[in-house]
Amino acid sequence: MDKDDLILISVDDHIAEPADMFEAHVPRKYKDQAPRVVTEPDGTQQWYYGTIRGRNLGLNSVAGKPREMYNIDATSYDEMRPGCFNVDERVRDMSAGGQLAGLNFPNWTGFSGQVLNQGPDRDVNLVMIKAYNDWHVDEWCGAYPGRFIPCGILPLWDVEEAAREIGRLASKGCHAVTFSENPEALQMPSIHTDYWYPLFRAACEHKTVLCTHIGSSSRSAQFSSDAPASVNMTGSSIMSAYTLLELVWARFWKDFPELKFSLTEGDIGWIPYFLWRSEHVFSRHSGWTKHEFPPGYAGPADVFRKHIYTCFISDKVGPGLLDEWFDPHMVCWESDYPHSDTSWPFAPEDVIETMGGLDDAAVNRLTHENAMAAYSFDPFAHVPRAQARAGALRAQAADVDVVTRVGHEASQRDLDAWARMTSFKNTRMANADISGRGAKLGGNP
Repeated sequence: MDKDDLILISVDDHIAEPADMFEAHVPRKYKDQAPRVVTEPDGTQQWYYGTIRGRNLGLNSVAGKPREMYNIDATSYDEMRPGCFNVDERVRDMSAGGQLAGLNFPNWTGFSGQVLNQGPDRDVNLVMIKAYNDWHVDEWCGAYPGRFIPCGILPLWDVEEAAREIGRLASKGCHAVTFSENPEALQMPSIHTDYWYPLFRAACEHKTVLCTHIGSSSRSAQFSSDAPASVNMTGSSIMSAYTLLELVWARFWKDFPELKFSLTEGDIGWIPYFLWRSEHVFSRHSGWTKHEFPPGYAGPADVFRKHIYTCFISDKVGPGLLDEWFDPHMVCWESDYPHSDTSWPFAPEDVIETMGGLDDAAVNRLTHENAMAAYSFDPFAHVPRAQARAGALRAQAADVDVVTRVGHEASQRDLDAWARMTSFKNTRMANADISGRGAKLGGNP
């Protein structure tokens, strides 16, 4: 497949939410309690919900910056690409990167909406969660039909209310919600209790996927306190491994045969080992664990293939193991814009490098067809297929400058560093490729 013919739908991107997001969606009586952006004494812009400090406003919003800046979180909106928080510019960035559509996770609220779940007044929390969802579905996703897969936040402290919100979101065309990778870590009931059954029932009824993003339990894998930074970056998928193992051994599948989860931003190359290990445990230790699977399930690997979506960006291990360990319809591609693992703006080139050994039918499944089926999403109702391909999208955004400029024109050193972060061998190749698409690498002073 030629890179220009790819149709790319990412199941994991992020929004650095704009400061005015609640203005049109919070009832007047609650306006003074709405989350707000505050400028702190050191000049940092920061989200607050009452006295609760939200996550960093520009958490890892580094798309287009040199890799030396990947560990520097933006402290204000003007330190990010406008595409991080402005939907018009986001769509232009997507087009410049050859990407048709994306599912966008929240940022300052925590990846499973933790901050909005933690306010002291649960009635107010529910108002703000619904306001967030209305902004996300109606304004952000609604601004460009066919370019975004909507994803809602749930009031996890009240499972019946969460179930109702799944239904409300589904009525608005939203069939994805962000759910914690480990609710117990958020002082909520364990995934293995029947507390969650009303939510599971609603998810099945409305064909809604429960998305478990890494970091959505407000904790990370435990390494030595003085471990090199590369240790934590390398181990970022470990939280997804925990979630995978809890799900494949869960006992609720007999009651919810249509339930679907997704493991988000965890890659897939590590999964076959844990599936093998799970099958080994089932074969060797079931005499004392007494774990039984419902009729129609051969074991833990079968649970995985039937119920758990996965995704990857540039994983060079997983694609070679797809046929043996994965259901080919349960694996998707992600971009992770604007975070530091993103392949933007070179996703088409990276996809060809990563999936080039697969046939065209497999590439189409991974890059867009599986995502469309999983999230009941049809972009072609709004964007003609010919205009949805990477080459056509890039041609529409030929004027987009893919370098992020923070208060001044980028120096040549920054440009060189930025070029090195790509898979290209040198700056000349990067410049040649960008110029060939009509985008501007350096731009004019």
